[in-house]
Amino acid sequence: MSKRKNNHGVDNNNNNNNTSIYSLLAPDNCALVMIDFQPQMAFATKSIDGQMLINNAVGLAKSAKIFGIPTIFTTIGEKRFAGPMFPQITRIFPRQEMIDRTTMNCWEDDRVVSAFKDTGRKKLVLAGLWTEVCIAMPAIQAIEEGYEVYIVADACGGTTTMAHDMAMERMIQAGAVPITWLSFLLELQRDWARLETYEAVTSLAMEDAGTYGMGIEYAKAMLGENYTETAIAAEEEIRKEGRKTI
Repeated sequence: MSKRKNNHGVDNNNNNNNTSIYSLLAPDNCALVMIDFQPQMAFATKSIDGQMLINNAVGLAKSAKIFGIPTIFTTIGEKRFAGPMFPQITRIFPRQEMIDRTTMNCWEDDRVVSAFKDTGRKKLVLAGLWTEVCIAMPAIQAIEEGYEVYIVADACGGTTTMAHDMAMERMIQAGAVPITWLSFLLELQRDWARLETYEAVTSLAMEDAGTYGMGIEYAKAMLGENYTETAIAAEEEIRKEGRKTI
């Protein structure tokens, strides 16, 4: 087991001074770490409905795969305590390495940190269980080291609603940026004229994005086979007129 020391030469003068912390996520500037989506952790998660948690985590993982976002999976005590990562997630990345830890704080495990640093990205996207422990600790330490941290709030869960909310506030105060899995997906797509990911993104939205996806289904039904071309043409017209698109 490889652990990192808590005190590892942090330059505290850099805390919260990163002016680009709120810049947009893009397929080439971020990496995702999915933490402890395991049965034992889910049993005690009370801040979000269990099925919604799974749905949101799956939507997040699928989003990362569509855009080729480097994705790291890590568990705690998989064989002895918490069980395997949700199969709904691992099926999306069937050959993904699983980093199993003993430390609650994955930023104290050299393997996790090295896997992230090897991506060469500065923006760290975190999701998992529990918000107040296994998300808050690595988020704060990564911010201390100068990384830009984004927390997928609806793909995290705490032991109580209060625990989740206070952890989110603590991370935001430290400099983290709260997002949702759907905002992650749409921020990466950004432009509906990006045809290489258009079909995958709209299909994912219809599968996992609730009434937003239902709206896409409705539009397709109304416009028929020419839905994609019509939607893109409408976006181009809006752009020419100088109005804002999604």
